[in-house]
Amino acid sequence: MTNIYVGNLPYSTTDATLQETFESFGAVDRAKVIMDRISGRPRGFGFIEMSNSDEAQAAIEALNGSELDGRTLVVNEARPKS
Repeated sequence: MTNIYVGNLPYSTTDATLQETFESFGAVDRAKVIMDRISGRPRGFGFIEMSNSDEAQAAIEALNGSELDGRTLVVNEARPKS
């Protein structure tokens, strides 16, 4: 299982939009846009889980620096919580 961090997301991005963006590279097990607990609005980043590491690596390489709704995405392998 590869956990991918996606930063600089447009605030209009939903879990479904995020999943669709990554599905062109392979099967997405989970897509989650992180929401602010107080305001309930998106915080501008999210995570993708993909079970095939080759597909995940291809998605990271292709999407890092690409544009989604006018914002340049930051995509890399998520670091474990410290």
